[in-house]
Amino acid sequence: MAIHRRASGETTGSLLRSMPFWPLAATLAVQTLATMALYSVPAVAPEVARDLNVSGTLVGGFVATAYGVGILSALVSPGLVLRYGGARATQAVLLAAACMLLLAARGNGVTGLALSAAVLGIGYGAAAPASTHLLVPRTPRPVFNLVMSLRQIGVPLGGVLAALILPPLALALGWRPALMLEVGPVLLLAVLMEFPRRRWDSEREPGRRVFGSALLQPFALLADSRFRRLSVAAFVYAGLALCLTAFMTVQLTTVAGLPLVQAGQILAAYQIAGSISRPVWGWIADRLLSPARTLAVHGVGMAASACLTGFYSSAWPAWAVLANAMLAGCTAGGYTGVAYAEYAALGGARRTEATGLGTAILFAGGMAAPPLFAVAVTASGGYRTSYLIAAAAALASGVLLALPRREHGAGAA
Repeated sequence: MAIHRRASGETTGSLLRSMPFWPLAATLAVQTLATMALYSVPAVAPEVARDLNVSGTLVGGFVATAYGVGILSALVSPGLVLRYGGARATQAVLLAAACMLLLAARGNGVTGLALSAAVLGIGYGAAAPASTHLLVPRTPRPVFNLVMSLRQIGVPLGGVLAALILPPLALALGWRPALMLEVGPVLLLAVLMEFPRRRWDSEREPGRRVFGSALLQPFALLADSRFRRLSVAAFVYAGLALCLTAFMTVQLTTVAGLPLVQAGQILAAYQIAGSISRPVWGWIADRLLSPARTLAVHGVGMAASACLTGFYSSAWPAWAVLANAMLAGCTAGGYTGVAYAEYAALGGARRTEATGLGTAILFAGGMAAPPLFAVAVTASGGYRTSYLIAAAAALASGVLLALPRREHGAGAA
């Protein structure tokens, strides 16, 4: 199934008009609100820490817990999506987000926060497989990467909304009421998804197995060398992206000597560059390069930006740091839409399982890399060695994707 093939004779306008507007808008909204819930607790971390009398760094484990459970959720989700439908699965994602917000706001201290993170993770891993299941059959092949990249804007958008909306609400009302106010839009979207559900979920498999050996079925796709190459790159790219966001502010303030506010602005520029570049990369993967080669370009760009990041010092002007952060944002922050599209394209009729595999790989990379990176920073006494290792891994992944590959039929029905 070569979803990325271009169609000749079609104008850009006609292709854009053929995009599945309502399924795209719905899945984008689901991804945005689910991600906003994920980053809501970190966004109000100082208020949570003060209220619970704990270190603010403990709240950082909230995201890690959600991602950890999300790995299992991603592997379970293909069976659930195929059995109950993609729209129903997105409702489950939203219900998990609402329950997380309620548990965090009404729960008992750190235990309640940990439980709420696990509950969110149960649903969060299903967001991408469910969205892919809904979008693939409704999306023309020539704009498939663009559509998937537009959907992935929901991830940085959710993070930005959490950062902009939650802190002022927490200061005005308290962090618990601020989280409670977020429940309303989440539940409203879940109700609205009921209107198109019967039409969008018309092709379900009621007898589909969900648990047991079905959990391992996505891994069978790794028998195809194309999936192995893509998964290695996805793991490395996700890990480097999380390292950049996790350590950027600390490095800029302690190594580059920038004020905290300016460091925060550069981090915001990184996120904005990632958001804007995602549909651009999707268009490139549809019209100019194959998805694999587009992702290879990402690897080269990530390697360059990571290498430069390792050499930050107080001698660097702020404009140079900003320019490199935007390069990192366009590459490390802009690849996921094309990556998910490529998983779906390679999966063929097994696209939902393929996307579940991709989600698990991306989550695993995001969980594993930052702790290893921190150990390397401590052992080497600085960031340079860690970023040079990360740059080498990203470059090797890009080269791996660029190598000629044989066409397989492992993912097709």
